[in-house]
Amino acid sequence: METNNNVNLPENAFRELKEGEKYEPVMNPGKPCTEVNGWSVTWGVVMTMLFSAAAAYLGLKVGQVFEAAIPIAIIAVGVSTAAKRKNALGENVIIQSIGACSGAIVAGAIFTLPAIYILQAKYGSEMTASFFQIFMSSALGGIIGILFLIPFRKYFVSDMHGKFPFPEATATTQVLVSGAKGGNQAKPLLLAGLVGGLYDFIVATMGWWNENFTTRVIGLGETLADKAKLVFKVNTGAAVLGLGYIVGLKYALIICLGSLFVWWLVVPGMAIIFSGDVLDMWDPAITKAVGAMSPEEIFRAYGKSIGIGAIAMAGIIGIIKSWKIVVLSIKRLAGGGKEGTATGTKADKETLRTQRDISFKIIGIGSVVTILITFVFFLFGVMNGNLLFAVVGIVLVALIAFLFTTVAANAIAIVGSNPVSGMTLMTLILASVVMVAVGLNGTGGMLAALIMGGVVCTALSMAGSFITDLKIGYWLGSTPRKQEQWKFLGTLVSAVTVGGVMMLLNETYGFASGQLAAPQANAMAAVIDPMMNGVEAPWVLYAIGAVIAVVLTFFNVPALAFALGMFIPIELNIPLIVGGAINWYVTTRSKDAGVNKERGEKGTLIASGFIAGGALMGVLSALLRFGGLNLVSEEWLTNPLSEILSLVAYILLIAYFIKATETKKA
Repeated sequence: METNNNVNLPENAFRELKEGEKYEPVMNPGKPCTEVNGWSVTWGVVMTMLFSAAAAYLGLKVGQVFEAAIPIAIIAVGVSTAAKRKNALGENVIIQSIGACSGAIVAGAIFTLPAIYILQAKYGSEMTASFFQIFMSSALGGIIGILFLIPFRKYFVSDMHGKFPFPEATATTQVLVSGAKGGNQAKPLLLAGLVGGLYDFIVATMGWWNENFTTRVIGLGETLADKAKLVFKVNTGAAVLGLGYIVGLKYALIICLGSLFVWWLVVPGMAIIFSGDVLDMWDPAITKAVGAMSPEEIFRAYGKSIGIGAIAMAGIIGIIKSWKIVVLSIKRLAGGGKEGTATGTKADKETLRTQRDISFKIIGIGSVVTILITFVFFLFGVMNGNLLFAVVGIVLVALIAFLFTTVAANAIAIVGSNPVSGMTLMTLILASVVMVAVGLNGTGGMLAALIMGGVVCTALSMAGSFITDLKIGYWLGSTPRKQEQWKFLGTLVSAVTVGGVMMLLNETYGFASGQLAAPQANAMAAVIDPMMNGVEAPWVLYAIGAVIAVVLTFFNVPALAFALGMFIPIELNIPLIVGGAINWYVTTRSKDAGVNKERGEKGTLIASGFIAGGALMGVLSALLRFGGLNLVSEEWLTNPLSEILSLVAYILLIAYFIKATETKKA
C-alpha cells in the first residue's frame, strides 16, 4: 500500500465542533476515491466468511465473543501493504465494513438460536430448527438492522460529532490511518499494539497472572464477600484499559456509578432483606437462599434483571427525547428525503459524496418488503399458517427492532459495548407474554419466540455494529451509500456461514451435551422454558430498574450509561474509570494547552493500540484454546498470589501508558 505521511485525522475529529465549524475528513469529499472494486469486495467477503466461522465456533465452543472490526482492519492494511496498493484507504474501509457483518450476525444468532437445540434435548423433535429457519432469522434480522439504522446515520455520526466517544470506531480508524501513513508515523500505535497484545496474550494463553484482581486476596476481603456480599473486582487487561481511555472520564464515571450501585447497594441489600428466602421468581433453577449466594450469584440472578429494566426504560426515554429525530426519519422515508436522493439525479450530483445515503425511497420500500417477507416467513416457516400468530409476531418484531435500533447505536457510541443480550432477553419475555396471551404456548410458542428473538437480536446487533462502520467512514471520508449497499452482501454471506457452522456444531457436539459453552443461549433457554409454561417474569426487578432510569433522567444523569453499568459485570466497568482517569491526567497535567492536546492525541493512539492488540491476541488465544493448547493452570489462578501479580502487572501497564504519552515539547 502506498504510504502517505501527510495522512492525518483533523484536529477536530474527536471534539465537538464550534459554531460554524465543519469537519473535513481525511479523503477529500469533493473528489472521487477508490472504494468499491474487485479487490475490496473479494477481501470483504473472505473476511466475512472467515470471521463468521471463527466467531461462531469460538462464541459457542469457548464462550468468547470478539469484535471483528479491528482484526479485519489490521488484516486489510496488511494485505494492501503486501500488494503495494496505491491509495488503499477507501478500499480498506469497504473491506472492514463488509467483513464486520460477521461479528454482528454471529452475535445475533448464537445468543438465541442454539437455545432451540438446548430445549430440543428436553422436548424432543417438537423443538427443531432447519438450516432455512436459522438462515432466514439471521439474514432478515441483519437486513432490518441495516435499513432501520440508515435514517439515523446523519444524527449519530454528524449531528452528534464529538459528543459520543465511539471507542471501537476510534481504535479501528486509528489502525486504518496508521496503515495509510506507514513508516514512523504508525510506530506509536504499532508499539502499543505489540505491548497490549503481548500482555493480554500472556494472560489468556499462558496464565502467568490472573485476568482479574479482587478484594478476596486478603482475609478481610474474603470475609466481606462471604458475610456482607461486598466485593471489588477489576479486569487488568490492556484492551479494556484502552477502551476506558477513549470513553473518557465523564461517561466512565457514570457507568461505574451504575455498577457500584448494583454491586455495593443492591446486592448486599438483598442479602440482608431476603437472607433466608429462596426467590426463584421466574427461574425454578434458583434453589439457594439469597443469603447463601455469592455476590456474583446474586448479581446474575437478580441484579442484572434490574439493569435490563433500566436499559429498557432508558431506551424508551431516549426514544421520547429524540422523537423529533425519529419522526424526521420517518418523514424522510415517506417523502424521499432531502438527503440520499436517487443516484444520478441533479440533487445527488450537487450533494457531497460523503453525504450520500441510499435513497430514502428505496429504504422505505426495502423496509416494507423485508417486513412482508419476514411476515411470510413467520406465517409459513414458523407458525404453521396461523395468521393471528404471524401478525402479532411481525408487529412485535418490527416495533421492538425499530424502537431499540437507536438504543443499540447509542450504547455502542458511548461505551463500545452493545447490551443486545439484555434487550433480546426483554424481547423474549415480551414475546412470550404476548404469544401466550393470544394462545401460542408450549414448544410451538418457544420455537416462535426464539426465532422472533433471533430476528430482533440480529437487527439490534447489526445496528450497533453498523453505526461503528459509518462513523469510521465519516472520519475518513468514505461514501456512506457504498458502505450501506455492500453491507447487504456481507449480511447474506455471514448468515449462510453462521447457519452452517451452528448446525455442524450441533451435529458434532450437541448443544445440550455441555461440551459447548453457549452462555447466552443457555440463559435464553432457561428463561423462556418456564415462561411458556405459565411462570411469571421478574417484573418487580424490571420495574425497579425502570424507576431508577426515570429518576436519573429527572436529575439530568445519562440514564443509559448508568444502566449499562448496572448490566455489565463490575470487573469490566472499573477499568473504564481507570482509563478515563488516565485520560484526564495526561490531558490536564501541563500548564501548556498545546502539550496537553498533543499528549491526549498520543494517548488515543496508545489506547487504540491496546484495543487492537488485545482484540487480535484474543482471537489467537481463543483459537489456540479451541485447538487444544491451553497452558493456563487453574490451580495457580485460584492462588491469591496470581491476583497480586495481576495488580503489579496492571500498575506497570498504567505506568507505561502514561510514560508513552510524553512528548518532546514537555
